[in-house]
This record gives sequence, structure tokens and C-alpha cells, in this order.
Amino acid sequence: MDTRERDTDVVVVGAGAVGENVADRAGRAGLEVVVVEDELVGGECSYWACMPSKALLLPGHALAAARRLPGAAAAVTGRLDTGAVLARRTSFTSGWDDSSQVRWLDTAGLGLLRGRARLTGPRRVEVTGEDGTTVLIARRAVVLATGSVPVLPDVPGLAAANPWTSREATSADEVPGRLAVVGGGTVAVELAQAYARLGSRVTLLVRSALLGKEEDFAGELVADALRADGVDVRLGVSPASVERPVAGGEVTVALDDGSRAVADELLVATGRRPATEGIGLESVGLQDGGRLDVDDTGLVAGVEGEWLHAVGDVSGRVQLTHQGKYEARAVGDAIAARARGELGREAPAWSRYAATATGPATPQVTFTDPEVASVGLRSGEARERGLDVRVVDYAISDVAGASLLADGYTGRARLVVDERRHVVVGATFVGQGVAELLHSATVAIVGEVPLERLWHAVPSYPTVSEVWLRLLETYGL
Repeated sequence: MDTRERDTDVVVVGAGAVGENVADRAGRAGLEVVVVEDELVGGECSYWACMPSKALLLPGHALAAARRLPGAAAAVTGRLDTGAVLARRTSFTSGWDDSSQVRWLDTAGLGLLRGRARLTGPRRVEVTGEDGTTVLIARRAVVLATGSVPVLPDVPGLAAANPWTSREATSADEVPGRLAVVGGGTVAVELAQAYARLGSRVTLLVRSALLGKEEDFAGELVADALRADGVDVRLGVSPASVERPVAGGEVTVALDDGSRAVADELLVATGRRPATEGIGLESVGLQDGGRLDVDDTGLVAGVEGEWLHAVGDVSGRVQLTHQGKYEARAVGDAIAARARGELGREAPAWSRYAATATGPATPQVTFTDPEVASVGLRSGEARERGLDVRVVDYAISDVAGASLLADGYTGRARLVVDERRHVVVGATFVGQGVAELLHSATVAIVGEVPLERLWHAVPSYPTVSEVWLRLLETYGL
């Protein structure tokens, strides 16, 4: 097949949510953009992560919430309709068909080239597809938005057992009778609960603590909830070996404490790594499969000419779709501003060209029941950074709105306060429906709102958001 060359302003490698946002912002500014994708336009979040996983979770949450309200509980007489849950999940992926996403690219004036992309030199991207090879030459920028891939631990027999990753778990056609889950992070606990409520007998195998990157009480409350759902939560264990004598048959996980877990399917959710292998980094002086160091405008360190950018999971900063999209907006705007000669190498902090909030004000939600919603610094992190920290805790169940929301509401809120500046630098909420509390905390942290001013932000009564007032009262205001 022939090799063709094509010039364009910006080449975006990866058409997931992050790549789409970079392309959109650069395209809006009048730059010609070509997006390259070798799988589905829309990426991991649309088809195998954020959307389908929440579609699997939320019916179980709705049923549990109804059972916590006398009157409504009496109307709940059955179990989840597994087929209907799976069908609704599939509807959110459009049956793993990306036609609507492709149409969006077209209406936004963005080009799409399907195929496998790799850098072959400065500003050059070679794309190999079914109809041959095209070499894209970027006048302004190349943006790597290739995402991340699951990491499988080096455990004897694990790879041969053909375990599920999050992709298989979120796209499964059937609910296994028994499911073993290895991992203790967000993906592991969300899918463990989703499948438990869909009828699986779930065993959760966790090397250390559950949700270890969150405040301690978050993992403890989620573990209690999982056990109440029938999940066998085993902490402090790791797989020593895995056996699956028959493909698709029973799988046995031997653990380092001498015990075993036997299941029909095994889900491994032990983390992800940036997808930097095989994309041609060596052609521009970087290490194939290596780490990419980027600044707040997405520029990759170690590459001359200020043309190579990386954003989203591949940058190694934060593996969260919403934060990647935020970074993508900054990167797209920065590329356009540099093309106009309006921005140099450095971008002012908190400007539209810099993703300054990544790190000090990154929000995250674990969509279990109870939800875990956090933003900014955890208390331990704040102390490690040398801040004069005061921690303020409050039981969300003591708020009137929470008692109305559910009988026996269980939850906890924590603010981490920088005493020198009198501002909130971290917040964590655990409880039913607390994800909707998180943006107010994010605004408080990003805006560095003094506690004395925050006191005047009056929460409506009777809502769960009244916990803000109680936290500030507990602080002493």
C-alpha cells in the first residue's frame, strides 16, 4: 500500500474524552486538527469505564435507598432485574458502536484518521490503518492522549488464567455465580459491589487497606457496606498463584496466607500504567514505554521545540476522566495561544492555559454505596507538606437532611484546614449521595475561600449540605 503525507496544524493521538477535548478547544480557535484512533471514538470512559460501570452500580443503589425508607421499603418486593440492568448498561455504550461520537467530530470540524499511530520524528506521526499508511506532519503540535492500560501483577498462572480487567467486567453479558476481585482501589470496590448486588458471590482480595489513598474512615465504612452486601472482604492478602485448568472454567487463587479463593471469574483491578509503549517516543529522544514529565500546559519535558504534549492518563498525573478533560481544555487553549504568538513557554498559574488545579484541588468520587467523595489534600498529605493542619470531623447522620434521606444513615465528613491561611485544603465525605456535596468543597479549595467568608454561605434546610454549617461550627466559628 502507498504511504501518503498530509500537513495539518495539530495531531491528537487518541480519541477518548481527553483527546476529544484537546481537539475541540484547538479546533474552536481555528486550527486544523486531525484525531487518530485505533479503537472506538469516545475511549475508555464511554465504553469500558465511567459510564458502563456506573450504569451497573446505580440500580443497586436505588434499590438500597428505597429499602432505607419506610413506606418505600414496603413497595420493594423483588431483586434487581439483571437482564434489564445489563441492557441499560449496554445502551450507555451504544452497543459499543461509536457512530454518534464520529458524527460529533465531524460536526465540530475535526478530522478523524483510523489506525495505529506512532511518532517517527519531530512533528511527524505515522498512522497505519486498513487503507495504508499516512504520515501526518503537524505544523503546531502533536498531543499524546493515549490513556492507560491495566497492570497485571507478576503472579504465577495469572496471565494464563485469562482474568477479567475492568473492560471485561463492564462489558460482560452475564453475571458470574462467583467472582473473585483482586485489588482495593476504586475500580475494585465499585465492581465488587455492583456484581454482589447483581447476584454474584463476591470475594474481595486486598493487599493492604481498602481505598488506601483516602482518609482511613472511608475504606472502613465502605468495607462495612460491602460485607453487609455479602462480599467476603479479605484484607492483608495477596495472590501467590492462580490456577485455571480449563479455559473458561473454575479459577482458584492461592493466597500468601495459605488460604484460597475459588470463583467462576477473576477480576484483577490492581492499577493502570500510562500507555507510552510502542508509540515512537524513542524517535524524539525519549524512552519507549517511559514516563512523560509534563508542565501545566501539557508540554513534554526533554523534547525541543515546544510541540509535543501529553494529557490525561498518559501524562502520569491523575487518572481521572474529569481531571484529564480539564487538563485537555488548558492544553488546547495553550496550543492555540502559542500559535497566535500570545503565549510563551510559561503559562500563568490559574490562567485558562494552565491546569493548576491538578494536585491541590483534584476531586474524586468512588461511586460505591456509601459514596466516597474527596478533593484536595488528605490530612496525612497536608502534614507531610509541612502545613499547620487542623482536622474537623462531623457525623453526617446528625444532619437533619441525612435523617430524612434514609433511616439509619451512616456517613462522615472531614475538612482539612490550613491554620495559617484559614482556608480548607482538603475535604472528604462518605455517605449516601455525598458526591453532590463535592463541588462546593472544590470551589472552596480552588477559590481559597477564608473560613470566615465560607461561614456566610448558608446551606438550605433540610439538606445534607447543612453538614458544611456543622463542620464550621465544630471548627469554632
